Order: sequence, then structure tokens, then C-alpha cells
Amino acid sequence: MNTGDLHMVKDMTDYFVGEKQESVLFMLAALMAIGLAVWLWSHGHRLRWMALPLVVVALMQLVVGVTIFARTDAQLAKLSTQLVSAPAEFKQAETARMQTVMANFKLYKSVELGLLVLGACLIAFFSKWDPATAIGIGLVVQAGFTLALDLFAEARGEAYLRALAGMAT
Repeated sequence: MNTGDLHMVKDMTDYFVGEKQESVLFMLAALMAIGLAVWLWSHGHRLRWMALPLVVVALMQLVVGVTIFARTDAQLAKLSTQLVSAPAEFKQAETARMQTVMANFKLYKSVELGLLVLGACLIAFFSKWDPATAIGIGLVVQAGFTLALDLFAEARGEAYLRALAGMAT
């Protein structure tokens, strides 16, 4: 294995380790959101309607977190083998996959920003109606947290895609 391949292994490993670490954050955030939702609802708190966006987004966070956590080690092992045995095919396939991943971030950010704006509008324009305010707060909290994690994931993906582009085959 040459020096360039060693750099690519490091770049690829860094990317996937980051993905797996972030998947744990998604799962922890989801569990905390569900716990808070249960507490708010069961105590009849005036912000109990916050439970709706907390749980809906938490379920998505759990699915994403568990899926990424479960597949990452096998995906990294497969790609590491492919990098050694067929570097040109690795570069072509992984570049195409990452371009799709990066394009999807535009959609994710649009949805998250839309939910943030919706939440802020609910808070601002319906502040005297507890259910709307609570739903707005839940949307802002969940969309803001998810957006923040996705911005980190996008930056990590951009770095990995640059490493793929610079890879000699």
C-alpha cells in the first residue's frame, strides 16, 4: 500500500468514525426528547404539546442513528477491502455515493430550516396559545439540533469527498 492509499484509508476512517459518533448523538438526543415528552405529557405541563414534535423528530433521529451505527463498521470494512483490491472502482463508486449524500444535505437543511421557521412563527404569532407555543418550541429545539448535527456531517462529507477527488488511481 502506497502513501496515498494510507492517507485515503485515514480520511475514509475519519469520515466513518465521525458518522458513527454522530449516530450515537442522534440516538441519545432522541431518547432524551422522548423522555422529556413523556414527562411533559404525564405531568400535564402547560407545554405538554411540545411532546408532539419532540417524539416525531426523535423517531426519525432514532431510525437514522441506529441505521448508521449498525451499518458503519461493515461498510468501512467493505470499502477498505475495495480500496486495496480495486482502487479505481472504489474511487468511482464512493465518489458517486458521496455526491448523492452531499446532494441530500440540501434537502435535509431545507426541511430543517423550514421547521425552524415554522416553530419560530408559532412562538412569535401564537404566544398566547400554549399548544401552538409548545409545538413551536419543540420544532425549534429538534430542528435546530438536527440542523447543527447535519452541518457537521456535511462538513465531514465535504472533506471526505475532497479526499476522494484527490485520490490517485
